[in-house]
Amino acid sequence: MSTSRQLEALAARCLVLGFDGLEPPDEARRLIELGAGGVILFRRNVRTGSQVRALTDEIRALAPGPVLLSVDQEGGRVARLQGIATDLPSMRQLSRHGEAAAESAGGLMARELTSLGFDLTFAPVADVDTYSENPIIGDRSFSADPHEVARLAVAFVRGLQTAGLAGCAKHFPGHGDTRTDSHLELPSLPHDRTRLDQIELVPFAALSGARVATMMTAHISLDGVDPGRPATMSPKVLGILRHDLEYDGVVFTDDMEMQAITDNYDVGEAAVAAVCAGCDQVIVCHRADRQLHVVEALARAMMDDRLRRERVEEAAGRLNELARRFDPRRRRQEPNEVLRTRESLSFAEDLRGNEEPIE
Repeated sequence: MSTSRQLEALAARCLVLGFDGLEPPDEARRLIELGAGGVILFRRNVRTGSQVRALTDEIRALAPGPVLLSVDQEGGRVARLQGIATDLPSMRQLSRHGEAAAESAGGLMARELTSLGFDLTFAPVADVDTYSENPIIGDRSFSADPHEVARLAVAFVRGLQTAGLAGCAKHFPGHGDTRTDSHLELPSLPHDRTRLDQIELVPFAALSGARVATMMTAHISLDGVDPGRPATMSPKVLGILRHDLEYDGVVFTDDMEMQAITDNYDVGEAAVAAVCAGCDQVIVCHRADRQLHVVEALARAMMDDRLRRERVEEAAGRLNELARRFDPRRRRQEPNEVLRTRESLSFAEDLRGNEEPIE
């Protein structure tokens, strides 16, 4: 019979945690040592290239097994490594230069991020920008044309993954048509499956076929598929991804501390529902108490048979395989050899053109 500690260690494989500061605090260290599946770094965690590399090395040394080190680095306004890595323009600006530039940008990002010790970047955005006043997507999307998004996102992922960094297509099943921000509330869309197949799902289908390493869910309700339930927690919505699009890679939740979740659900029970629905990794970016609560809730759900242990073992297996495939220790370059070189800065400047540089 499985002990509580064994179940907690297995549950921890489904957790991606974030923390404040330049060093992991005690609570984060304990979860990493328990076997947390991943750690996500933000601007609050970084100062210089050498400091980031030392931090990722430290986290990896704490972990008893494979741990996925990630950053939310898209380019444009979502750039956690601003001033450390080359400041690439937004996906919309990048789209003006075509597939070759998108692939080259992905390759550049991969070389820089792997030198810092990362396995994964949460990019590219695969949302179709169909609503021009969308408060969260906008120029993070390549285009309002789903086929253009698909074409350019596949090229960007090809550049990333050929150079050894895992990519992440987000935010499934598509956040581009929402009127509200899921950081603040649960957006809903009326779209049925016919509409989804024509617009929102086109890039995700292409990226599944291109073997993008990971995908991330959106905290939105598709009322034409599963009314009132966030896609992150919906077996019906994730069933489209797993079965119809035949995607078998790692699926992340978006941050479970966004108000679309916390205003409506207990974070632990929401994590259980997400893993039951088909998510493999649950992201909790801030609070240590919520991170521990997620691990305990997942372990308790396995003990109560509300969550099949086999489902969690499947999730852990996907994570372990991903970490082996994209372990940057196989591509050992020093950050000062590849970060913000003359060539990379010139490339980014050419892509940006007349666009104002990042402040």
